[in-house]
Amino acid sequence: MQDVAAMMEIMAGNDPKDGTSVTSPVGRYLQACAGGMAGLRVGMPAEYFQAGMDPAVEAAVRGGIETLAAQGAKVVPVTLPHTAYAVPTYYLVCTAEASSNLARYDGVKYGHRTENAASLEELYSRTRGEGFGPEPKRRIVLGTYVLRSGYYDAYYAKAQRVRRLIAEDFAKAFTQCDLLATPTTPMTAFKLGEKTEDPLQMYLADIYTVAPALAGVPALALPCGFSAEGLPIGMQLIGPTLGEETLFRAAGAYQRATDWHTRRPPSLA
Repeated sequence: MQDVAAMMEIMAGNDPKDGTSVTSPVGRYLQACAGGMAGLRVGMPAEYFQAGMDPAVEAAVRGGIETLAAQGAKVVPVTLPHTAYAVPTYYLVCTAEASSNLARYDGVKYGHRTENAASLEELYSRTRGEGFGPEPKRRIVLGTYVLRSGYYDAYYAKAQRVRRLIAEDFAKAFTQCDLLATPTTPMTAFKLGEKTEDPLQMYLADIYTVAPALAGVPALALPCGFSAEGLPIGMQLIGPTLGEETLFRAAGAYQRATDWHTRRPPSLA
């Protein structure tokens, strides 16, 4: 965890050439790793521990939360009622942004450029066909659809309103606790390419990680166990806006109390 904290201190901070970067001072993340859990309130959102979760994942994460409590934290129940809408909201906002941001990669000024195009139209189509893989293409198509005239209000604008509700859920939860502890995913890792033909199922694996991204709050994943098949399980810690020091404080205390971060899964070849 100290390596992550050290890298974060280097990467964080304001970039004067990026109008979206914050001007807040960089936290002392490495120093925070040496702190303890005493006095911290850890929230357990009910919506993140629902039926359908892999039992091994739930058991490992609950065990991780018990470890935090044993280190001096107080565990409190909280609720994030709009969690169920996180995945559809994220994949409307995300695809719209992909469509908009990737539009510049047309072979003229940015990115890959196809060879020997006979016309401007061929330059555009071949460049984008060669330069993007299946998933970026899928997101560009979906995003272009939701941003179309007549569909914008029904999809993208509505998703942004739900995004605000999700952010308000987190803000309310953090009036009751200092950080949240949740599973990182509802199941262990699936095989490479296993869900390629069913992207919806693949996207559902993101249900616990996209909500913090929508709310603009920091999150950190820690190893907390293995399944019977030897697949790693992660516990996610979520903090309030600019609450990275609290996350590193909790993560450092957890790693000192456990050895999951030193173990490696067996070969599954």
